Amino acid sequence: MTTYRYLIVGGGVAGATAAETIRAKEPSASIAVVNNEPYALYSRVMLSKPEFFLGKIPFDKVWLKGTTWYRDHRVDFLGGKKAAGLDPSRKILLLDDGSTVGYEKLLLATGVCVRRWDVAGADKKGVHYLRTLDDGKSIMGAITTAKRAVVIGGGFIGFEMAAILRTAGLETSLLLRESYFWEPTLDEASGRMIEKALTAGGVKIFRRAEAVEVIGDGSVEGVVLKDGTNMECDIIICGIGTSCALEWLQENGIRVNHGIVANEYLETSAHDVWTAGDVAEFNDLILDETTQIGNWVNAREQGRIAGLNMMGAHQPFRFVSFYTTQGMGVTIAFVGDVRVLPGREVIPRGSPESNSYGRLIVLNKGARKEVEGATLINRTMELTAIARLIESNVDVSDKLGALADTNVNLKSLIQSPAPPAS
Repeated sequence: MTTYRYLIVGGGVAGATAAETIRAKEPSASIAVVNNEPYALYSRVMLSKPEFFLGKIPFDKVWLKGTTWYRDHRVDFLGGKKAAGLDPSRKILLLDDGSTVGYEKLLLATGVCVRRWDVAGADKKGVHYLRTLDDGKSIMGAITTAKRAVVIGGGFIGFEMAAILRTAGLETSLLLRESYFWEPTLDEASGRMIEKALTAGGVKIFRRAEAVEVIGDGSVEGVVLKDGTNMECDIIICGIGTSCALEWLQENGIRVNHGIVANEYLETSAHDVWTAGDVAEFNDLILDETTQIGNWVNAREQGRIAGLNMMGAHQPFRFVSFYTTQGMGVTIAFVGDVRVLPGREVIPRGSPESNSYGRLIVLNKGARKEVEGATLINRTMELTAIARLIESNVDVSDKLGALADTNVNLKSLIQSPAPPAS
């Protein structure tokens, strides 16, 4: 059994960034990356871009770190191997091929899995998900011959894939179980703005629609809805969320919830074990809550901080996460925590009528009010300023009117960061 000074499970951006961070400071330490995909680091962001799917960007542009990078930086890349068990007391990781790997410091950056569609016939050829490079390849191949597509679910994947399929010339239908797009994360006005853009681009939207069966003899020929409607199609894209298979960690004493539970230093409940990326459910010092965030920029920064802390630093993770996308003539951005929970109020900025509309989510913290997050439709130019407001923990108790006033530059409301709580 080989034992490494630093063992990283997960070859996505969090794991690869951690390896890069460690190697830059410890040129002789032994490092290995275990990755359940055979591929070195590639851009998951590019997987959802129309230019890539439609061949307007060379396929090789997807690679961010090839196997040569690992070789040149003396990082052992164990591709095509999946972690199957962990013994934290003996510091041994079990792989799915029966082999074991030892470690001194371990990072769990496994990412998350797509949630599988559980309707009858969902295992037929032509039902696709988008998470991995192989998923992307399958969809790219399928859309070259497909004529009619059905997209299941609202959210980023539903929006991006509907836009890609229409751009590729497919007749595209979008099935929403909700009464409007992205309910309840967005308010109805925001959801209708996105729907308007999709509809103008030729996407047919079916609200409060639920598929109960995929029909076809081995391959997709259509879906049957709960109301009995039969929709013909030859490709289905499912974007119904993610899940984490963490039983293999929980049974070995690692604390898990929806993700792997960690503190603000990304340390798990096990000694010398850290976590980072989409799977990390961490203590967010800026938002003052435990949260789990699934996006590229957040994962990259967590990988960097985890790598530093594995080497002995004691640096908390402080970062305002954001996600942006565009298509069909509309831009969408989320920044911070966009949930409208009890104790929070929504400050509208702009208007749906002007086709530029934002919602700032403000948390009531006793005598203070602070911006926790925002959703922005065609207002991404304000993303940076809002992120600064969140990061600086600005008290906006007397600034609610200014937050709503589009004539006020949000940068003018930013002040020096509040001192950390004692």
